Amino acid sequence: MADIYAPEFTNEEAAIAHVEKSRWPDAVHCPHCGSFAVRRMEGQTQTGMFLCNDCRDKFTCRTKTVMERSHIPVHKWLLAIHLLASSKKGMSAHQLHRMLGITYKSAWFLSHRIREAMIDDKGGPLGGPGKSVHADETYIGNSSKRAKGYKKGHSNKEQIVALVDPRGRARVVHVKSATKKTAREILVSNVSRKSELHTDQSRLYTEVGKEFAAHKTVEHGFNGSGYHTTNAAENYFGVFKRGMVGTYHKCDAQHLQRYVTEFESRHNNRSGLGFSDKMRADTLLKGIEGKRLTHRRPH
Repeated sequence: MADIYAPEFTNEEAAIAHVEKSRWPDAVHCPHCGSFAVRRMEGQTQTGMFLCNDCRDKFTCRTKTVMERSHIPVHKWLLAIHLLASSKKGMSAHQLHRMLGITYKSAWFLSHRIREAMIDDKGGPLGGPGKSVHADETYIGNSSKRAKGYKKGHSNKEQIVALVDPRGRARVVHVKSATKKTAREILVSNVSRKSELHTDQSRLYTEVGKEFAAHKTVEHGFNGSGYHTTNAAENYFGVFKRGMVGTYHKCDAQHLQRYVTEFESRHNNRSGLGFSDKMRADTLLKGIEGKRLTHRRPH
């Protein structure tokens, strides 16, 4: 359990030291050229800055991270990272703007940059020999019949496919249309073919299921003693939908994948796998490097 009054959340110097320790645990090196021949600059106006003796470029702990060019203090960034990492159903930009004392616009952009840091691009395939992966899809949005643009049918909702290892990680993707083709592309690129695939009776998985070690289906509403289920995927969607409806309320299709990634990140670093809130935030802080998210500038 992390103390929200810890020095790194309230003091800028402590926050900078915390990020430097996380980013360069052994020795500080230049993010521009990789050189270790660097020195800390002196003077009040250059606090937290380093100078590379090889490429002669200046840099700070923010350089080449999602925090680059941000005017929000580092200690507020760290607090926002901790809050998003530890809130099971997410935290709205309005809540962040009130807690951090920044504008709503800044809080919204900051939270999206943190979600960018949550992207796990180093994970291998899910499942494996003797393991099962649960696959399911869900449809969200356009649910109020009183809405002006309401249209009936799944094709008019946002579609999400989830692949969940009951004892491990999840991989969740927002797709334009959940078809046999897109379902197969997601499955074969994210799941080991040696896994046992568990799905419902959706026709999306009928053909692709033959490419895995076994394909077992569950009939919803059946109370038999079958041991195969899709409960892992359905449980994931339960938390995701409660967060989207209860915390975020509304999300445009262009941003939905980032929200999906946020819930996926917390699921993959959950307490059931031995992660505490602090460990989850520390893992997220490791992911800030090499990622940028910028506003599109108007012409």
